[in-house]
Amino acid sequence: MEKVSITIDGKPIEVEEGSYVLQAAEELGIKIPTLCYYEHMTPYAACRICSVEARDGKGWTKIVTACNYPAWDGLQIFTNTPRVITARKVNLEMLMSHCAPAPVLQELADELGVKEPRWGIGTDTCIMCGLCVRICDEVVGAHALTFSSRGIDREVSTPFKLESEDCILCGACARYCPTGHIRMTDTNGRILHSELMLGPNTAISIPFRQAIPNAPRIDPDYCIHMTTGGCKLCSKVCPKECINYEDKDEFEELEIGAIIVATGFQDFDPTPMKQFGYGKYPNVLSSIEFEQMNNAASPTDGKILMENGEEPRSIAILHCIGSRDEDHHKYCSRVCCMYALKFAHLVKEKTDAEVYQLYIDMRTFGKGYEEFYQRILTEGVNVIRGKGGEIVPSPPEYSGEGNLLVRCEDTLIGKFREIPVDMVILCTALEARSDAEDIARKFNISTGADGWFIEAHPKLAPVSTTTEGVFLAGVCQGPKDIPDTVAQGTAAAAHSIRLLNMGEVLMDAAYAEIVEEFCSGCRICNGLCPYNAITFDEEKKVSEINSALCKACGTCVAACPTGAIKARHFTDDQIYAQIEGILA
Repeated sequence: MEKVSITIDGKPIEVEEGSYVLQAAEELGIKIPTLCYYEHMTPYAACRICSVEARDGKGWTKIVTACNYPAWDGLQIFTNTPRVITARKVNLEMLMSHCAPAPVLQELADELGVKEPRWGIGTDTCIMCGLCVRICDEVVGAHALTFSSRGIDREVSTPFKLESEDCILCGACARYCPTGHIRMTDTNGRILHSELMLGPNTAISIPFRQAIPNAPRIDPDYCIHMTTGGCKLCSKVCPKECINYEDKDEFEELEIGAIIVATGFQDFDPTPMKQFGYGKYPNVLSSIEFEQMNNAASPTDGKILMENGEEPRSIAILHCIGSRDEDHHKYCSRVCCMYALKFAHLVKEKTDAEVYQLYIDMRTFGKGYEEFYQRILTEGVNVIRGKGGEIVPSPPEYSGEGNLLVRCEDTLIGKFREIPVDMVILCTALEARSDAEDIARKFNISTGADGWFIEAHPKLAPVSTTTEGVFLAGVCQGPKDIPDTVAQGTAAAAHSIRLLNMGEVLMDAAYAEIVEEFCSGCRICNGLCPYNAITFDEEKKVSEINSALCKACGTCVAACPTGAIKARHFTDDQIYAQIEGILA
Protein backbone atom coordinates (compact mmCIF):
# COMPACT_ATOMS: atom_id res chain seq x y z
CA MET A 1 0.00 0.00 0.00
CA GLU A 2 1.00 3.65 -0.45
CA LYS A 3 3.05 5.23 2.32
CA VAL A 4 1.96 8.48 3.97
CA SER A 5 3.82 10.81 6.33
CA ILE A 6 2.33 11.76 9.70
CA THR A 7 3.68 13.27 12.92
CA ILE A 8 2.89 12.19 16.47
CA ASP A 9 3.87 14.65 19.19
CA GLY A 10 6.21 16.26 16.67
CA LYS A 11 7.91 12.98 15.69
CA PRO A 12 7.63 12.16 11.95
CA ILE A 13 6.92 8.63 10.75
CA GLU A 14 5.95 6.95 7.48
CA VAL A 15 3.14 4.42 7.70
CA GLU A 16 0.82 2.64 5.31
CA GLU A 17 -2.18 4.72 4.32
CA GLY A 18 -5.24 3.56 6.24
CA SER A 19 -3.27 2.02 9.13
CA TYR A 20 -4.27 3.17 12.58
CA VAL A 21 -2.72 5.93 14.68
CA LEU A 22 -2.28 3.65 17.71
CA GLN A 23 -0.02 1.30 15.70
CA ALA A 24 2.13 4.21 14.54
CA ALA A 25 2.44 5.51 18.11
CA GLU A 26 3.59 2.08 19.30
CA GLU A 27 6.30 2.07 16.62
CA LEU A 28 7.55 5.43 17.94
CA GLY A 29 7.44 4.18 21.52
CA ILE A 30 4.67 6.61 22.50
CA LYS A 31 2.26 5.09 25.02
CA ILE A 32 -1.45 5.64 24.45
CA PRO A 33 -3.66 3.96 27.11
CA THR A 34 -6.47 1.68 25.97
CA LEU A 35 -8.71 -0.96 27.50
CA CYS A 36 -10.47 -2.44 24.49
CA TYR A 37 -7.74 -2.84 21.87
CA TYR A 38 -6.12 -6.05 20.66
CA GLU A 39 -3.94 -5.88 17.56
CA HIS A 40 -5.31 -9.03 15.93
CA MET A 41 -8.94 -7.88 15.99
CA THR A 42 -10.97 -5.14 14.35
CA PRO A 43 -10.71 -2.01 16.57
CA TYR A 44 -13.93 -1.16 18.38
CA ALA A 45 -13.18 2.09 20.29
CA ALA A 46 -15.54 1.13 23.10
CA CYS A 47 -13.60 2.51 26.06
CA ARG A 48 -12.42 5.71 24.26
CA ILE A 49 -9.50 5.97 26.68
CA CYS A 50 -7.16 6.13 23.68
CA SER A 51 -8.44 9.61 22.72
CA VAL A 52 -5.92 11.86 20.93
CA GLU A 53 -6.10 15.21 19.13
CA ALA A 54 -5.89 15.15 15.31
CA ARG A 55 -4.92 18.26 13.25
CA ASP A 56 -4.20 18.95 9.61
CA GLY A 57 -1.90 21.98 10.15
CA LYS A 58 -4.48 24.36 8.62
CA GLY A 59 -6.64 25.03 11.64
CA TRP A 60 -8.75 21.84 11.59
CA THR A 61 -8.69 19.92 14.88
CA LYS A 62 -10.70 17.06 16.36
CA ILE A 63 -10.64 14.57 19.25
CA VAL A 64 -10.47 11.02 17.81
CA THR A 65 -9.83 7.50 19.11
CA ALA A 66 -6.33 6.33 18.17
CA CYS A 67 -7.19 2.64 17.93
CA ASN A 68 -9.44 3.04 14.86
CA TYR A 69 -8.53 6.42 13.33
CA PRO A 70 -6.80 5.88 9.95
CA ALA A 71 -3.58 7.66 8.98
CA TRP A 72 -3.56 10.08 6.02
CA ASP A 73 -0.82 12.22 4.57
CA GLY A 74 -0.07 15.36 6.59
CA LEU A 75 -1.95 14.16 9.69
CA GLN A 76 -0.71 15.62 12.98
CA ILE A 77 -1.46 13.76 16.23
CA PHE A 78 -1.05 15.12 19.75
CA THR A 79 -1.37 12.70 22.67
CA ASN A 80 -0.92 14.93 25.72
CA THR A 81 -2.78 18.21 25.14
CA PRO A 82 -5.27 19.62 27.73
CA ARG A 83 -8.16 18.61 25.43
CA VAL A 84 -6.86 15.02 25.27
CA ILE A 85 -6.38 14.76 29.04
CA THR A 86 -9.89 16.15 29.63
CA ALA A 87 -11.44 13.72 27.15
CA ARG A 88 -9.70 10.76 28.73
CA LYS A 89 -10.73 11.85 32.23
CA VAL A 90 -14.39 12.20 31.23
CA ASN A 91 -14.41 8.81 29.51
CA LEU A 92 -12.71 7.16 32.49
CA GLU A 93 -15.16 8.76 34.95
CA MET A 94 -18.09 7.41 32.92
CA LEU A 95 -16.56 3.94 32.96
CA MET A 96 -15.95 4.11 36.70
CA SER A 97 -19.50 5.32 37.35
CA HIS A 98 -20.74 2.12 35.73
CA CYS A 99 -18.06 -0.30 36.88
CA ALA A 100 -16.92 -1.40 40.34
CA PRO A 101 -13.32 -0.48 41.24
CA ALA A 102 -10.88 -2.65 39.31
CA PRO A 103 -7.06 -2.51 39.42
CA VAL A 104 -6.75 -1.44 35.78
CA LEU A 105 -9.22 1.43 36.25
CA GLN A 106 -7.57 2.56 39.46
CA GLU A 107 -4.16 2.66 37.75
CA LEU A 108 -5.59 4.86 34.99
CA ALA A 109 -7.29 7.08 37.57
CA ASP A 110 -3.99 7.58 39.39
CA GLU A 111 -2.25 8.33 36.09
CA LEU A 112 -4.87 10.88 34.98
CA GLY A 113 -5.38 12.39 38.42
CA VAL A 114 -9.00 11.27 38.85
CA LYS A 115 -9.55 11.00 42.59
CA GLU A 116 -13.31 10.52 42.68
CA PRO A 117 -15.68 10.21 39.67
CA ARG A 118 -18.29 12.97 39.45
CA TRP A 119 -21.07 10.44 38.84
CA GLY A 120 -20.18 8.04 41.62
CA ILE A 121 -18.82 4.49 41.46
CA GLY A 122 -20.76 1.60 39.93
CA THR A 123 -21.14 -2.00 41.05
CA ASP A 124 -20.72 -3.95 37.81
CA THR A 125 -17.31 -5.38 36.90
CA CYS A 126 -17.92 -5.26 33.12
CA ILE A 127 -16.97 -2.05 31.30
CA MET A 128 -18.62 -3.25 28.05
CA CYS A 129 -15.33 -3.05 26.15
CA GLY A 130 -16.41 -5.99 23.99
CA LEU A 131 -12.98 -7.65 23.99
CA CYS A 132 -14.46 -10.97 25.07
CA VAL A 133 -17.21 -10.93 22.44
CA ARG A 134 -14.85 -9.94 19.64
CA ILE A 135 -12.09 -12.38 20.53
CA CYS A 136 -14.60 -15.24 20.75
CA ASP A 137 -16.07 -14.21 17.40
CA GLU A 138 -13.11 -13.00 15.32
CA VAL A 139 -10.16 -14.92 16.76
CA VAL A 140 -11.47 -18.12 18.33
CA GLY A 141 -14.40 -18.51 15.96
CA ALA A 142 -16.59 -20.18 18.59
CA HIS A 143 -19.29 -17.42 18.62
CA ALA A 144 -20.22 -18.38 22.20
CA LEU A 145 -20.58 -14.80 23.50
CA THR A 146 -22.65 -11.83 22.36
CA PHE A 147 -24.16 -8.53 23.51
CA SER A 148 -27.74 -8.71 24.70
CA SER A 149 -30.36 -6.03 25.48
CA ARG A 150 -29.91 -2.33 24.69
CA GLY A 151 -29.10 0.97 26.32
CA ILE A 152 -28.29 0.88 30.03
CA ASP A 153 -29.43 -2.79 30.15
CA ARG A 154 -26.83 -3.91 27.64
CA GLU A 155 -24.68 -6.81 28.85
CA VAL A 156 -22.42 -9.60 27.68
CA SER A 157 -23.97 -13.06 27.71
CA THR A 158 -24.46 -16.18 25.65
CA PRO A 159 -26.83 -15.89 22.66
CA PHE A 160 -30.37 -15.38 23.95
CA LYS A 161 -28.96 -15.88 27.49
CA LEU A 162 -29.22 -19.64 27.03
CA GLU A 163 -26.68 -22.26 28.04
CA SER A 164 -24.32 -22.54 25.08
CA GLU A 165 -22.51 -25.63 23.81
CA ASP A 166 -20.38 -23.50 21.49
CA CYS A 167 -17.85 -22.61 24.20
CA ILE A 168 -14.67 -24.69 23.83
CA LEU A 169 -13.22 -23.57 27.23
CA CYS A 170 -10.18 -22.03 25.57
CA GLY A 171 -10.09 -19.23 28.17
CA ALA A 172 -9.33 -16.46 25.65
CA CYS A 173 -12.17 -14.29 26.92
CA ALA A 174 -10.96 -14.57 30.53
CA ARG A 175 -7.34 -13.95 29.52
CA TYR A 176 -8.03 -10.64 27.76
CA CYS A 177 -10.81 -9.30 30.00
CA PRO A 178 -9.20 -6.13 31.44
CA THR A 179 -11.24 -6.01 34.66
CA GLY A 180 -11.47 -9.71 35.55
CA HIS A 181 -15.23 -9.77 34.91
CA ILE A 182 -14.85 -13.11 33.12
CA ARG A 183 -13.06 -15.87 35.03
CA MET A 184 -12.52 -19.60 34.66
CA THR A 185 -14.65 -20.26 37.72
CA ASP A 186 -14.07 -24.02 37.99
CA THR A 187 -10.40 -23.61 38.91
CA ASN A 188 -10.55 -20.18 40.49
CA GLY A 189 -9.30 -20.35 44.06
CA ARG A 190 -8.72 -24.12 43.96
CA ILE A 191 -5.75 -26.35 43.29
CA LEU A 192 -6.70 -29.37 41.20
CA HIS A 193 -3.84 -31.77 41.87
CA SER A 194 -4.81 -34.05 39.00
CA GLU A 195 -4.41 -31.16 36.55
CA LEU A 196 -1.04 -29.90 37.76
CA MET A 197 1.67 -30.58 35.22
CA LEU A 198 5.27 -29.75 34.47
CA GLY A 199 6.51 -28.26 31.24
CA PRO A 200 4.52 -26.48 28.54
CA ASN A 201 0.74 -26.71 28.64
CA THR A 202 -0.13 -24.52 25.66
CA ALA A 203 -1.35 -25.66 22.25
CA ILE A 204 1.97 -24.76 20.61
CA SER A 205 5.20 -25.48 22.46
CA ILE A 206 8.48 -27.38 22.49
CA PRO A 207 7.64 -30.76 24.09
CA PHE A 208 10.62 -30.62 26.46
CA ARG A 209 13.98 -28.88 26.63
CA GLN A 210 16.02 -31.74 25.22
CA ALA A 211 13.61 -32.49 22.35
CA ILE A 212 15.18 -33.39 19.00
CA PRO A 213 14.46 -31.56 16.79
CA ASN A 214 14.23 -28.64 19.23
CA ALA A 215 11.29 -27.00 17.50
CA PRO A 216 7.73 -26.14 18.58
CA ARG A 217 4.85 -28.39 17.64
CA ILE A 218 1.10 -27.84 17.59
CA ASP A 219 -1.09 -30.14 19.65
CA PRO A 220 -4.22 -30.60 17.52
CA ASP A 221 -6.30 -31.56 20.56
CA TYR A 222 -5.82 -28.12 22.14
CA CYS A 223 -5.23 -25.82 19.14
CA ILE A 224 -8.13 -23.41 18.66
CA HIS A 225 -7.67 -23.42 14.89
CA MET A 226 -7.85 -27.22 14.76
CA THR A 227 -11.02 -27.06 16.86
CA THR A 228 -12.98 -24.16 15.34
CA GLY A 229 -11.09 -23.16 12.21
CA GLY A 230 -10.39 -19.71 13.68
CA CYS A 231 -7.40 -18.07 15.42
CA LYS A 232 -4.16 -18.64 13.38
CA LEU A 233 -2.44 -16.02 15.56
CA CYS A 234 0.79 -18.02 15.67
CA SER A 235 1.08 -17.84 11.86
CA LYS A 236 0.44 -14.09 11.92
CA VAL A 237 3.26 -13.36 14.36
CA CYS A 238 5.81 -15.91 13.08
CA PRO A 239 8.49 -13.85 11.24
CA LYS A 240 9.78 -16.88 9.29
CA GLU A 241 6.32 -18.11 8.19
CA CYS A 242 7.06 -21.56 9.60
CA ILE A 243 3.51 -22.47 10.63
CA ASN A 244 1.86 -25.06 8.37
CA TYR A 245 -1.61 -26.09 9.53
CA GLU A 246 -1.98 -28.54 6.66
CA ASP A 247 1.11 -30.57 7.61
CA LYS A 248 0.41 -34.28 8.02
CA ASP A 249 2.20 -37.15 9.73
CA GLU A 250 4.64 -38.90 7.43
CA PHE A 251 5.94 -42.45 7.71
CA GLU A 252 9.46 -43.24 6.59
CA GLU A 253 11.18 -46.57 6.11
CA LEU A 254 14.73 -46.72 7.42
CA GLU A 255 17.34 -49.44 7.18
CA ILE A 256 18.84 -49.94 10.62
CA GLY A 257 21.35 -52.29 12.19
CA ALA A 258 20.18 -52.30 15.81
CA ILE A 259 17.15 -51.40 17.91
CA ILE A 260 17.10 -50.32 21.56
CA VAL A 261 13.65 -50.71 23.13
CA ALA A 262 13.31 -48.12 25.91
CA THR A 263 9.56 -47.57 26.12
CA GLY A 264 9.50 -47.17 29.91
CA PHE A 265 6.51 -47.85 32.15
CA GLN A 266 3.15 -46.41 33.09
CA ASP A 267 1.95 -45.40 36.52
CA PHE A 268 -0.63 -47.64 38.17
CA ASP A 269 -4.08 -46.04 38.34
CA PRO A 270 -5.30 -46.44 41.94
CA THR A 271 -8.92 -45.61 41.07
CA PRO A 272 -10.08 -49.28 41.14
CA MET A 273 -8.83 -49.56 44.74
CA LYS A 274 -11.96 -47.92 46.12
CA GLN A 275 -10.81 -48.21 49.73
CA PHE A 276 -8.29 -45.40 49.19
CA GLY A 277 -10.80 -42.90 47.78
CA TYR A 278 -8.57 -41.73 44.92
CA GLY A 279 -10.61 -39.50 42.63
CA LYS A 280 -13.39 -39.36 45.23
CA TYR A 281 -11.87 -37.43 48.12
CA PRO A 282 -9.92 -34.22 47.58
CA ASN A 283 -6.26 -34.24 48.67
CA VAL A 284 -5.79 -37.96 47.99
CA LEU A 285 -2.90 -37.80 45.51
CA SER A 286 -0.95 -40.30 43.47
CA SER A 287 2.83 -40.20 43.77
CA ILE A 288 3.27 -38.59 40.33
CA GLU A 289 0.78 -35.83 41.22
CA PHE A 290 2.64 -35.03 44.43
CA GLU A 291 5.97 -35.10 42.54
CA GLN A 292 4.64 -32.59 40.02
CA MET A 293 3.27 -30.27 42.69
CA ASN A 294 6.48 -30.49 44.71
CA ASN A 295 8.67 -29.55 41.75
CA ALA A 296 9.93 -25.95 41.77
CA ALA A 297 8.65 -25.49 38.19
CA SER A 298 5.08 -26.52 39.08
CA PRO A 299 2.11 -24.11 39.06
CA THR A 300 2.37 -23.97 42.89
CA ASP A 301 6.07 -22.98 42.67
CA GLY A 302 6.98 -26.15 44.55
CA LYS A 303 4.75 -25.38 47.54
CA ILE A 304 2.90 -28.30 49.11
CA LEU A 305 -0.73 -27.18 49.22
CA MET A 306 -4.15 -28.72 49.63
CA GLU A 307 -6.98 -28.17 47.17
CA ASN A 308 -8.15 -25.09 49.11
CA GLY A 309 -4.68 -23.53 48.81
CA GLU A 310 -3.74 -24.08 52.46
CA GLU A 311 -0.69 -25.90 53.78
CA PRO A 312 -1.53 -29.38 55.17
CA ARG A 313 -1.20 -30.02 58.92
CA SER A 314 -0.43 -33.72 58.48
CA ILE A 315 0.32 -36.06 55.58
CA ALA A 316 0.13 -39.85 55.28
CA ILE A 317 2.32 -41.65 52.73
CA LEU A 318 1.01 -45.13 51.86
CA HIS A 319 3.44 -47.65 50.34
CA CYS A 320 2.78 -50.52 47.91
CA ILE A 321 -0.44 -49.28 46.26
CA GLY A 322 -0.88 -51.87 43.51
CA SER A 323 2.45 -53.55 44.28
CA ARG A 324 2.85 -56.81 46.23
CA ASP A 325 -0.88 -57.23 45.83
CA GLU A 326 -2.53 -60.50 44.77
CA ASP A 327 -5.37 -58.58 43.08
CA HIS A 328 -3.13 -56.28 41.01
CA HIS A 329 0.65 -56.77 40.76
CA LYS A 330 2.40 -59.44 42.82
CA TYR A 331 5.88 -58.02 42.25
CA CYS A 332 7.65 -55.27 44.22
CA SER A 333 7.99 -52.01 42.29
CA ARG A 334 11.40 -51.52 43.93
CA VAL A 335 11.56 -47.70 43.87
CA CYS A 336 8.51 -46.88 46.01
CA CYS A 337 10.14 -47.12 49.45
CA MET A 338 12.90 -44.70 48.55
CA TYR A 339 10.78 -42.07 46.82
CA ALA A 340 8.31 -42.29 49.73
CA LEU A 341 11.20 -41.48 52.10
CA LYS A 342 12.22 -38.64 49.79
CA PHE A 343 8.66 -37.26 49.93
CA ALA A 344 8.76 -37.35 53.73
CA HIS A 345 12.07 -35.48 53.77
CA LEU A 346 10.75 -32.79 51.40
CA VAL A 347 7.54 -32.35 53.40
CA LYS A 348 9.56 -31.87 56.58
CA GLU A 349 11.85 -29.46 54.79
CA LYS A 350 9.06 -27.29 53.32
CA THR A 351 6.25 -27.47 55.87
CA ASP A 352 5.50 -28.01 59.56
CA ALA A 353 3.24 -30.95 58.75
CA GLU A 354 3.32 -34.21 60.68
CA VAL A 355 4.30 -37.10 58.38
CA TYR A 356 3.23 -40.76 58.65
CA GLN A 357 4.82 -43.55 56.58
CA LEU A 358 2.72 -46.72 56.30
CA TYR A 359 4.72 -49.62 54.85
CA ILE A 360 4.75 -53.43 54.55
CA ASP A 361 8.53 -53.91 54.50
CA MET A 362 11.10 -51.16 54.12
CA ARG A 363 13.38 -52.11 51.21
CA THR A 364 16.39 -49.78 51.16
CA PHE A 365 18.48 -51.83 48.77
CA GLY A 366 20.91 -49.34 47.18
CA LYS A 367 24.12 -47.59 48.08
CA GLY A 368 23.51 -45.05 50.84
CA TYR A 369 19.79 -45.88 51.00
CA GLU A 370 19.81 -47.35 54.50
CA GLU A 371 21.64 -44.28 55.75
CA PHE A 372 18.95 -42.05 54.23
CA TYR A 373 16.28 -44.15 55.97
CA GLN A 374 17.99 -43.59 59.31
CA ARG A 375 18.16 -39.86 58.58
CA ILE A 376 14.40 -39.76 58.00
CA LEU A 377 13.84 -41.34 61.40
CA THR A 378 15.86 -38.58 63.06
CA GLU A 379 13.75 -35.91 61.30
CA GLY A 380 10.67 -36.94 63.25
CA VAL A 381 8.81 -38.92 60.57
CA ASN A 382 6.34 -41.41 62.04
CA VAL A 383 7.08 -44.82 60.51
CA ILE A 384 4.30 -47.39 60.93
CA ARG A 385 4.73 -51.02 59.84
CA GLY A 386 1.34 -51.85 58.39
CA LYS A 387 -0.35 -51.26 55.05
CA GLY A 388 -3.08 -48.61 54.96
CA GLY A 389 -6.43 -50.34 54.89
CA GLU A 390 -8.95 -47.59 54.21
CA ILE A 391 -9.32 -43.83 53.80
CA VAL A 392 -12.56 -42.13 54.84
CA PRO A 393 -13.64 -38.57 55.68
CA SER A 394 -12.83 -37.61 59.27
CA PRO A 395 -15.70 -37.66 61.78
CA PRO A 396 -16.45 -34.40 63.63
CA GLU A 397 -14.27 -35.28 66.63
CA TYR A 398 -11.19 -35.48 64.35
CA SER A 399 -11.96 -32.47 62.13
CA GLY A 400 -9.56 -30.26 64.06
CA GLU A 401 -6.66 -32.60 63.28
CA GLY A 402 -7.35 -33.58 59.68
CA ASN A 403 -10.05 -33.87 57.03
CA LEU A 404 -9.24 -37.51 56.14
CA LEU A 405 -8.96 -40.57 58.36
CA VAL A 406 -6.46 -43.33 57.53
CA ARG A 407 -7.33 -46.71 59.04
CA CYS A 408 -4.52 -49.22 59.41
CA GLU A 409 -3.04 -51.92 61.59
CA ASP A 410 0.28 -51.28 63.31
CA THR A 411 1.81 -54.78 63.20
CA LEU A 412 4.71 -53.84 65.50
CA ILE A 413 2.40 -53.09 68.42
CA GLY A 414 -0.47 -55.30 67.25
CA LYS A 415 -3.13 -52.58 67.34
CA PHE A 416 -5.66 -51.04 64.97
CA ARG A 417 -5.07 -47.31 64.41
CA GLU A 418 -7.00 -44.37 62.97
CA ILE A 419 -4.82 -41.45 61.87
CA PRO A 420 -6.40 -38.07 60.97
CA VAL A 421 -4.53 -36.30 58.16
CA ASP A 422 -5.12 -33.50 55.66
CA MET A 423 -3.40 -35.15 52.68
CA VAL A 424 -2.67 -38.72 51.55
CA ILE A 425 0.00 -39.70 49.03
CA LEU A 426 -0.42 -43.09 47.35
CA CYS A 427 2.88 -44.67 46.28
CA THR A 428 1.58 -46.37 43.17
CA ALA A 429 3.11 -49.35 41.38
CA LEU A 430 5.23 -49.26 38.27
CA GLU A 431 3.49 -51.36 35.63
CA ALA A 432 4.20 -52.35 32.04
CA ARG A 433 2.80 -50.13 29.32
CA SER A 434 -0.58 -51.12 27.92
CA ASP A 435 0.89 -51.33 24.40
CA ALA A 436 3.79 -53.60 25.43
CA GLU A 437 2.34 -56.64 23.67
CA ASP A 438 1.93 -54.73 20.40
CA ILE A 439 5.53 -53.56 20.59
CA ALA A 440 6.69 -57.10 21.39
CA ARG A 441 4.98 -58.41 18.26
CA LYS A 442 6.56 -55.72 16.09
CA PHE A 443 10.10 -56.52 17.26
CA ASN A 444 9.67 -60.29 17.72
CA ILE A 445 10.45 -60.21 21.42
CA SER A 446 8.58 -61.69 24.36
CA THR A 447 6.75 -60.38 27.41
CA GLY A 448 6.26 -62.05 30.77
CA ALA A 449 3.08 -62.61 32.71
CA ASP A 450 3.36 -59.08 34.17
CA GLY A 451 3.79 -57.48 30.74
CA TRP A 452 7.51 -56.61 31.05
CA PHE A 453 9.82 -57.47 28.14
CA ILE A 454 11.91 -60.62 28.65
CA GLU A 455 15.69 -60.56 28.22
CA ALA A 456 17.65 -63.36 26.54
CA HIS A 457 19.26 -64.41 29.84
CA PRO A 458 18.89 -62.74 33.27
CA LYS A 459 22.63 -62.99 34.04
CA LEU A 460 24.60 -63.63 30.83
CA ALA A 461 22.55 -61.41 28.49
CA PRO A 462 20.51 -58.95 30.61
CA VAL A 463 20.11 -56.33 27.84
CA SER A 464 19.76 -58.66 24.85
CA THR A 465 16.61 -60.32 23.55
CA THR A 466 15.99 -63.51 21.66
CA THR A 467 15.91 -61.45 18.46
CA GLU A 468 19.41 -60.55 17.30
CA GLY A 469 20.03 -56.79 17.20
CA VAL A 470 17.14 -55.87 19.52
CA PHE A 471 18.20 -54.69 23.00
CA LEU A 472 16.36 -53.56 26.14
CA ALA A 473 17.04 -50.50 28.27
CA GLY A 474 15.27 -49.16 31.32
CA VAL A 475 12.04 -49.99 33.10
CA CYS A 476 10.42 -51.61 30.05
CA GLN A 477 12.23 -54.79 31.20
CA GLY A 478 11.06 -54.50 34.83
CA PRO A 479 10.97 -52.05 37.75
CA LYS A 480 14.38 -50.53 38.45
CA ASP A 481 15.97 -47.42 39.93
CA ILE A 482 17.63 -44.60 37.99
CA PRO A 483 21.25 -45.84 38.42
CA ASP A 484 20.27 -49.29 37.15
CA THR A 485 18.40 -47.76 34.22
CA VAL A 486 21.40 -45.62 33.25
CA ALA A 487 23.75 -48.61 33.48
CA GLN A 488 21.47 -50.76 31.33
CA GLY A 489 21.06 -47.99 28.77
CA THR A 490 24.84 -47.66 28.52
CA ALA A 491 25.18 -51.42 28.11
CA ALA A 492 22.52 -51.52 25.39
CA ALA A 493 24.27 -48.69 23.52
CA ALA A 494 27.59 -50.54 23.76
CA HIS A 495 26.03 -53.74 22.41
CA SER A 496 24.50 -51.80 19.52
CA ILE A 497 27.83 -50.17 18.64
CA ARG A 498 29.58 -53.55 18.79
CA LEU A 499 27.01 -55.05 16.44
CA LEU A 500 27.25 -52.15 13.97
CA ASN A 501 31.07 -52.22 13.94
CA MET A 502 31.35 -55.96 13.31
CA GLY A 503 30.72 -55.73 9.57
CA GLU A 504 29.76 -59.41 9.52
CA VAL A 505 27.27 -61.05 11.85
CA LEU A 506 27.94 -64.52 13.23
CA MET A 507 24.90 -66.79 13.06
CA ASP A 508 24.04 -69.81 15.17
CA ALA A 509 24.74 -73.06 13.44
CA ALA A 510 21.38 -74.41 14.60
CA TYR A 511 18.41 -73.38 12.50
CA ALA A 512 15.53 -75.04 10.67
CA GLU A 513 15.57 -76.03 6.99
CA ILE A 514 12.76 -77.00 4.62
CA VAL A 515 13.14 -79.93 2.21
CA GLU A 516 11.24 -78.50 -0.74
CA GLU A 517 10.32 -81.85 -2.35
CA PHE A 518 8.48 -82.85 0.83
CA CYS A 519 6.71 -79.47 1.43
CA SER A 520 2.99 -79.58 0.58
CA GLY A 521 2.50 -75.79 0.81
CA CYS A 522 0.01 -76.04 3.66
CA ARG A 523 1.48 -72.91 5.32
CA ILE A 524 0.86 -74.20 8.84
CA CYS A 525 4.42 -73.29 9.80
CA ASN A 526 4.04 -69.70 8.54
CA GLY A 527 1.55 -68.75 11.20
CA LEU A 528 3.26 -70.63 14.02
CA CYS A 529 6.77 -69.17 13.76
CA PRO A 530 7.21 -66.70 16.66
CA TYR A 531 10.07 -64.93 14.84
CA ASN A 532 8.37 -64.43 11.44
CA ALA A 533 11.25 -66.35 9.86
CA ILE A 534 9.06 -68.38 7.47
CA THR A 535 7.55 -67.01 4.25
CA PHE A 536 5.72 -68.65 1.36
CA ASP A 537 7.08 -68.68 -2.19
CA GLU A 538 4.08 -68.19 -4.49
CA GLU A 539 5.97 -69.41 -7.56
CA LYS A 540 7.36 -72.61 -6.07
CA LYS A 541 4.31 -73.07 -3.80
CA VAL A 542 6.56 -74.00 -0.89
CA SER A 543 7.58 -72.32 2.37
CA GLU A 544 11.04 -70.85 2.90
CA ILE A 545 12.99 -70.17 6.11
CA ASN A 546 15.18 -67.11 6.63
CA SER A 547 18.11 -68.65 8.53
CA ALA A 548 19.16 -65.25 9.91
CA LEU A 549 15.83 -64.86 11.72
CA CYS A 550 15.37 -68.47 12.81
CA LYS A 551 16.25 -69.23 16.45
CA ALA A 552 15.89 -73.02 16.22
CA CYS A 553 12.99 -73.12 18.67
CA GLY A 554 11.58 -76.22 16.89
CA THR A 555 7.95 -75.07 16.73
CA CYS A 556 7.74 -75.49 12.96
CA VAL A 557 9.57 -78.86 13.05
CA ALA A 558 7.04 -80.29 15.47
CA ALA A 559 4.03 -78.89 13.60
CA CYS A 560 4.93 -79.88 9.99
CA PRO A 561 2.49 -82.65 9.00
CA THR A 562 4.76 -83.99 6.22
CA GLY A 563 8.04 -83.84 8.13
CA ALA A 564 9.46 -81.45 5.53
CA ILE A 565 11.17 -79.25 8.12
CA LYS A 566 14.42 -80.40 9.69
CA ALA A 567 16.33 -78.78 12.57
CA ARG A 568 20.05 -78.60 11.86
CA HIS A 569 22.10 -80.46 14.47
CA PHE A 570 18.89 -81.88 15.90
CA THR A 571 18.09 -84.55 13.28
CA ASP A 572 16.85 -87.96 14.33
CA ASP A 573 20.13 -89.61 13.29
CA GLN A 574 22.14 -87.15 15.39
CA ILE A 575 19.94 -87.64 18.46
CA TYR A 576 20.07 -91.44 18.08
CA ALA A 577 23.86 -91.23 17.86
CA GLN A 578 23.97 -89.17 21.06
CA ILE A 579 21.79 -91.72 22.85
CA GLU A 580 23.97 -94.59 21.66
CA GLY A 581 27.07 -92.71 22.81
CA ILE A 582 25.58 -92.19 26.27
CA LEU A 583 24.53 -95.83 26.58
CA ALA A 584 27.93 -97.06 25.39
